[in-house]
Amino acid sequence: MTDFANRLISWQKIHGRHDLPWQNTTDPYAIWVSEIMLQQTQVSAVIGYYAKFMARFPTIADLANATQDEVLQHWSGLGYYSRARNLHHAAQTMMDEHAGQFPQDFNTIQTLSGIGRSTAAAIASFAFNQVQTILDGNVKRVLARHFAISGWTSAPKTEKTLWQLAESLLPQSDMVAYTQGLMDLGATICTRSKPKCTACPLVSTCMAYQQQLTTVLPTPKPKKSIPEKSTTMLILRQGNEVMLVKRPATGIWGGLWSFPEIDDHEQQDYVALALSQFGINTTVDAPLATISHVFTHFKLHIKPQLLTVNKHALQAREANAVWLDIEDALGAAIPTPVRNILLQLKHGA
Repeated sequence: MTDFANRLISWQKIHGRHDLPWQNTTDPYAIWVSEIMLQQTQVSAVIGYYAKFMARFPTIADLANATQDEVLQHWSGLGYYSRARNLHHAAQTMMDEHAGQFPQDFNTIQTLSGIGRSTAAAIASFAFNQVQTILDGNVKRVLARHFAISGWTSAPKTEKTLWQLAESLLPQSDMVAYTQGLMDLGATICTRSKPKCTACPLVSTCMAYQQQLTTVLPTPKPKKSIPEKSTTMLILRQGNEVMLVKRPATGIWGGLWSFPEIDDHEQQDYVALALSQFGINTTVDAPLATISHVFTHFKLHIKPQLLTVNKHALQAREANAVWLDIEDALGAAIPTPVRNILLQLKHGA
């Protein structure tokens, strides 16, 4: 066993995290759900969602047999909704092709929707005690600092170097402690800012610490200007009910319920638009305050335009439209900006 692995394992057994809801189990389903939720989301944000998700979908079969709407509803607020759609699809694949069981073969695991090499390795390590290499964001940061590897860690050349390095450090035993130790070290000690170097079990051999490079490494992602887009959401409301429409399965907020959107490039005749598009007579109210929402690749400015419905319109022409009480709408599978608008309406906007 490498000295790197030995020190990390010893540290994890004493100082690592041992009481997270998805730990102390070898159930690959529970481990898989947690690993997908933890992609691009902090542990503190995941814990509550994980408990509710597992209570509603305790098995692969429960997840596979649910509707996509139900799955998205229990994911609402976590963001990156393709993760939820991939979970649902992968569960159905396991029911159809693997007799409802989570496959143990490492390569087969990677064929499931939404599971890449590192996630497959984490599942294989924790559930099946396989010797596999993980390389998530935390691990990249630990390795880049410890071995003083420059270059953006997701650049193909740098990432290839990190994969090779990670593989060379693998122990042949204690894989659960080693894998968890890498995650814990990156999340609690070798943090992005203000790393706690004096508490690190690897500090004596850390090249970034020795060379005073901890604030420089890992190399930041090259900055690009983030494009900005604008849209208007039409808030068709009658009394305490609002109209929501289902978004296309692909694209941002795919499969979620939202307010109808129109381009914000020019002044619109909202009354005529609501009549022509939905067959609904309305009057225009004052718009709510603009909301800005940041995605990975762009920033979206949303102008919520209130329209009061003069005649109840359950027969809206839009096939994917529903009318819901505001409280019921808050419980639906909706994106965060829509939730924030609904909360404004609930509290008297």
